[in-house]
Order: sequence, then C-alpha cells, then structure tokens
Amino acid sequence: MNKTKASERISKLRELINDYRYHYHVLDESIMSEAAADSLKHELSQLEEQYPELITPDSPTQRVAGEPLAKFTQVEHSQRMISLNDVFDEAEVEAWLARITKLTPGKTIDFFADIKMDGLACALVYEDGKLVRAITRGNGFVGEDVTTNVRTIESVPLELRHAKGYEQFTRGRTEIRGEVIIHKDDFTKLNEARAAEDKPLYANPRNLAAGSIRQLDPKLAAVRPLRFRAYDILRDDPAEVPTNDYAYQAIRALGLNANRQAKTFSKIKDVMEFVHHWDTARHELAFNTDGLVIKVNDRAIFRELGVVGKAPRGAVAFKYAAEEATTTVKDIVLSIGRTGTANPVAVFEPVLVAGSTVQHATLHNADEVARKDIRVGDTVIIYKAGDIIPQVLKVLTELRPKGTKPFDMEAELRRQYPELEFERLEGEAAYRMKNVSGPLLLKRGLEHFASKGAMDIDTLGEKNVSALVDAELLSDLADIYSLTVAQVLTVDRFAEISARKLVDGIQATKTPPLPRFVYGLGIRHVGSQTAIDLAEAFGSLEALAAADIDELQAVDGIGTVVAESIAAWFASEDNEALLRKFATYGVQPHYEKHTGGKLQGQNFVITGGLDSMSRDEAAEKIRALGGTFQSSLGKDTTYLVVGANVGAAKLAKAAKYGTQQISEDDLLELLG
Repeated sequence: MNKTKASERISKLRELINDYRYHYHVLDESIMSEAAADSLKHELSQLEEQYPELITPDSPTQRVAGEPLAKFTQVEHSQRMISLNDVFDEAEVEAWLARITKLTPGKTIDFFADIKMDGLACALVYEDGKLVRAITRGNGFVGEDVTTNVRTIESVPLELRHAKGYEQFTRGRTEIRGEVIIHKDDFTKLNEARAAEDKPLYANPRNLAAGSIRQLDPKLAAVRPLRFRAYDILRDDPAEVPTNDYAYQAIRALGLNANRQAKTFSKIKDVMEFVHHWDTARHELAFNTDGLVIKVNDRAIFRELGVVGKAPRGAVAFKYAAEEATTTVKDIVLSIGRTGTANPVAVFEPVLVAGSTVQHATLHNADEVARKDIRVGDTVIIYKAGDIIPQVLKVLTELRPKGTKPFDMEAELRRQYPELEFERLEGEAAYRMKNVSGPLLLKRGLEHFASKGAMDIDTLGEKNVSALVDAELLSDLADIYSLTVAQVLTVDRFAEISARKLVDGIQATKTPPLPRFVYGLGIRHVGSQTAIDLAEAFGSLEALAAADIDELQAVDGIGTVVAESIAAWFASEDNEALLRKFATYGVQPHYEKHTGGKLQGQNFVITGGLDSMSRDEAAEKIRALGGTFQSSLGKDTTYLVVGANVGAAKLAKAAKYGTQQISEDDLLELLG
C-alpha cells in the first residue's frame, strides 16, 4: 500500500474507531464487538508504524479512551491512566523484549504476568486509609467522580486494613487501580430473571458493569452484582512499591481482591507457556478476559523505560485469538456444490480468528450477498459460527473504497462458468445448473474419482457406479469407503465374489498418492498435471486446503481463474465436510517427492502418442527417477519426447528453444 492509499485508509480507520470509542466509553453501548475494534486498532497502529509521518496527536493510537460524561464531576488523575500496546503472537512479544533489552543494557529483567480483566477501569483514592474518591479512566488524564456508586460495591473497602509490614499505605495518599467487573454466572442469572419478566436482555458483563457505575442513582449500582479487582497501587514515593509482585501482595494485605493467577517469571519462554496455558484455561475463570498483561516486574526499570504516546514501553497486553476480526474481501468466487448449486464464496486477506487463519467464507446465496451488500474491496467483520465455520457478520461501509460495485450473481455465473447454464426456480434462493440432477452429478464425479488417472479403482466402472447410486448406498465420493460386502450384495448386479472384489479394490486405495487424490476430487480446471504441480508446491492436502489465491497463483502454470476455482472448492462447506468424511473413513493421501534419481534436474515434455505406455505412465516413471514432467514446452525443457502424429508447431517451438528432441525408444533407454 502506497502512502496516498495508506493516508486514506488511516483517515477512515480513525473516524470509525473514534465513533466506536464514543459509543463504548461515553454512551456505554457497542456498535461492534471489542474483538473487531481491536482488529481495526491493530491495523491502524501497523499503518502508522509504516508511515510515522502520518501520525497525528488526535489519532486513537495516541490516547486512551473517550471523553468523560458531563453529568459527573470531572477529576484530574494524579498520574495518567495509561493503556497498553497490544501484541497478538510470540514474535511480537519477542520484538517487545528486544526493544526493552536494548534500552536497559546490563540489567536483569524479570516479568510479571496477569489475566487481563474485561471491565470498567477505575481508580480508588484513599487518604490515611479511608476511601475518599473513586474515578473512572475517562480520557486517561481526566475521569469522572463515581464515588457514590463505587461505595456500594462490597468488595471495595471503605477503609484499608491495617496489616503488619504495610502500615505506610494507611498513611497519606494511596491510590489503588483496578477494574469493576461482573462475574459470568451473576450476569447469566440477571439475564434469566429479565427473560422471565419479558424484559430486554443485557448485552455483556462489561457494558452492564460500566452502565451500573456511570449513572446517577447509586441504588441501581447497589442492586447489581458488581465486584472490584485491583491490579496496581500508587504512592507519592514510588520507591515504596518496588515491584509489581509486591504491589499485588500489598493490595491483598490491605483488603482488596487481586487476581491469584498472576505470577512472576525470569524467562520469556516461561511467560509464553503461561500465556498459552490461559488461552484454554481462561474459559474456566469467573470473569471474561481476552488476554494477559505482561509487565517488567521491577518498577524502577519500568519507569526508566518511559512512555511512548499512550503506552508504557515496559508492558504489553497479549490478546488471544479473537472470535471476531476485520479483514478485506479480495474477491467473490463461485463454487458448484454436489447438487449443482452455485455458491458464492468470499476470499479474504488472511486473518486470525479464534485460533486459526481464515481466508474465505461461504456467502450462501445471491440474496444473502445482496442483503449484506458485500462487495469486492469491502472491509468486513468476520466470526466463526460455532467456533468452526467462518461467516461475514457485517460490512463496514464507512471503509468502503470508491468505485466498488454490487455483486451481480448472474454476470459472475456467465463469466466464471461460460459453458454452463443456470436457472433460479421460483421461490428458491439458489441458482442451479440447468437440466442436471444431484444423482447424475454424483455418478459423473464417482466415475472420474475411480478413473485410471485418478484413484484407478478398476472395479468401480460406470455401470457399478450407476447401480450403487441408484440403490442410494452412496451420497458423496467418500461413501465408497464405507461400503460393506453385505451392503453391495443388496444390489442386483453383484454376487459374493464381485461384491468382495469391489470392496477390497476400494479399500486398497485408502493411502493414495496426493496428486491422484487431488485430481480425483474433480476440482474445476485441475487436471492431472496441475494436481501434480499442486502436490509438489504444497506437499500435503492440509497445506493445499489452507493456501490463499496469491499462494496458488505462485505455482507455475496456475493463473487467476484456476486459483479462484481451487480456493472456491476448498471454501465450500460441502467440500470441507467431504474431506472430513474421507479422513473419518481412514483415507490418508500422501506425497513423496522423488529426489536424487538419475533424471534429477531434467525436464520432459511428451508430444504425440506413445506405443509402449500411456502419457500418464511415462510421467510417473520420469518422476520416480527424479525428473520433472511438464505439461507444456518451455525454455527450461530438457527433452521433447516425439511420439506419433505430432504437429509441426511444437517441433518448431522446440527448435526455437534449442530443446533436444528424442524418440520413444530414447525415452525408454533413459528410463532404463
């Protein structure tokens, strides 16, 4: 992205993030999930890092939150309530460590890590041990005085405990910072009660906690199950709190709650083990969280590192994989399902959602695309339905580039499938192939899957396929691996011997070569040679399924049309289910790259017919000896094998490139 486009994108991101912040922090309502907002903020910070000259003082990355509400008395914080920079993976943590290590040469750095709570940030001010004021974060510099409401929270002591060894904290000014939260179980009970009274349900615990504190009637706060969990303690003399670990000990000794999960570490690898542990274990916590805070434990070193913009150098917030994220739509391609239905599939810039990379999602049908008005170039919020299937939640039209056009399903069908006819029956949402039924498609697919160039199941010819489908024993390609002799014997054309031969022949192909399996799947535009090229490029079915369009186009000979077709096939929910079914039946494609043979480094093209073997057989023999079989003649072709009935054009091209022309006998000699 060049500077001009980056400037336009940054401007739009700032406007949308500021709008989100106003609704979230001032009005206590959400226009999108926090995970989606975090994704936008992360994109903005990365763009500003790439173009620091575009950073402005009013950028969302340079401040903490929205303005305080006018209905409360505004109070200036004694020390700015800073926010933290987000990190999303181990590499970013390592980069953070490298930066702070460089700034503190010769010093030993220990780390303090704690669960990040999802609540309303609040500062409690005690004078000589007595609570005198409670202040919200506000904009970081100025917050709102919510003392009356906070006094109703049972977990907030009106007077600090006098604990041995911590007497200094009950003299003079002590400020304790933390979060006002609502536990998940308490939130569920509140909503169950509201449902019983036919009242609207609350959105989430964080918004309810914030709304309870930031309203004028303390009676409302008193009846809500609010809790306060502390994470910091401040004194006029910072030397009184030497480490973050000591701060937590003091907090608990003085009568406040601080997370018991917090720990100190001397090595960053141990911190990351802690991070990974809580990625799963966090779901068992009483409160919601989306990550951990990692700090330099020594507070003198922490202060020495200083603050950049809105965030201290000595701490980061590790955010777990979001259940929602934002990305852009690179393309919308069409996939034909097993019943002949055309399914639109969005192809995204790859993004991490709920622990895995998402790069495409089904858009179901033309009506759904139109309803959400999803266009190529749009920024969208995506989520995982049931933590498995990626879906588009909404389009952020505020970030839509100029010149985008609504998706035209019929035009795309004509462009992507010019040789096919489609129809949309009255009352149906889907476009289907005209004059083609689901069983007919299945029969053609099975015949191809079992063919000599694919899985080579000679017992599964056209007549047997037709009989098995008509008997309703098969619903997809994978079902052949579930067939039993007893089932096959129920079909008229089979006897004991032929039934057993069919089942044994199918079972013998459960560990097929990857190229044959990929070719057998019948992916549009993927012939036997393309399947081989894909296997060589990706090495496994899993890697191929995860490849995005750019990675597919990087494979020699694969252009945009073929890449889109492959991506669309693997994005189809039907096909994802099919591959899972193959795996359930124990089908495990494998790929063995032949290296070190006597034909290593030599490239072959065959033109015309061969007498001694088929072209596919010759190709396999060449690869087995380390050679490369090419589908078309190029400047890097070593040998052009000339068979029968050869056209003059290919011979002329070989002469132009200086490619050596050999006969079938010469090839046999090379093969040994």
